[in-house]
Amino acid sequence: MPCRTAMAALGLGLALVLAGAQAQTLGRGKLLLTGGVSTIDGPAGGGLTPWAVTGSYATEGEIGATAFLTRVRTPDYALTSWGAALGLGERAELSLARQDLDTGDNLAPLGLGGLHLKQDILGAKLRLAGDAVLDSDTWWPQLAVGLLHKRSDSGALEPTLTGPLGARRSGTELYLSATKLFLAPGVLANLTLRATRANQGGLLGFGGAQGDGTRVLPEVALAKLLARDVAVGLEVRAKPDNLNASVLGAGALQEDDWADLFAAWAPNKHVSLTLAWVDLGRIAPAVQPRRQRGAYLSVQLAP
Repeated sequence: MPCRTAMAALGLGLALVLAGAQAQTLGRGKLLLTGGVSTIDGPAGGGLTPWAVTGSYATEGEIGATAFLTRVRTPDYALTSWGAALGLGERAELSLARQDLDTGDNLAPLGLGGLHLKQDILGAKLRLAGDAVLDSDTWWPQLAVGLLHKRSDSGALEPTLTGPLGARRSGTELYLSATKLFLAPGVLANLTLRATRANQGGLLGFGGAQGDGTRVLPEVALAKLLARDVAVGLEVRAKPDNLNASVLGAGALQEDDWADLFAAWAPNKHVSLTLAWVDLGRIAPAVQPRRQRGAYLSVQLAP
């Protein structure tokens, strides 16, 4: 199913869930923030990396929904991401996201000033084993497997990406997440292994003429509950760096890992706010060599 058709279908499903949500109270037994927040790719987790949890506060036999809007602002770029997700009990999750990276005037020397790099992301996640809350007094984590199908739209840059750089417009990522909640001290740890060949998360296509292989890369997150409704933490997401040795010269499109320090606040089960300092490394160092560090703000809503 094409991403736009899937987005329309999920949007309709979300509308139906929201319309009927007033007739029931979802997730009465789930704790605040135990479903994580919305990542920039759509699935539940931190801001940058998915966790093994399913989004929303839906429990067994319930369907929950979330919608999110995220804005990242660095000195030279601005990323907007928005989307929605359906939680099918505590077993599965479907998500959709749309990303839009405003490159500003950074590509003006190439005649591409004001270019927007966009992509649609369709995601699915299935819990395999464990329960982050019920197993919090053991060492066994909650495990989930997921996939993210991405299709990019690089506008006027596409002939260069798909031509001499050898990148593709679409790609599918697979990931395995293990999430462990230590309830007594209020600590959550997550390890995600992602099989990917996405360049800058997919905004610059997938693979390349000099490095087209899929790599399995780690992503880690650590969070501390300061109160029942407030958590702080950090994330690190490794990147494949497929275009580092491109025809534009060594290092011209070097890709750095991503990291953030975040604080999440959930005053109730209907809204959460995440504020972070994020480091996206260098994005196309040939045109803008400085690291892109800045602010991250995300709002998630649920019925």
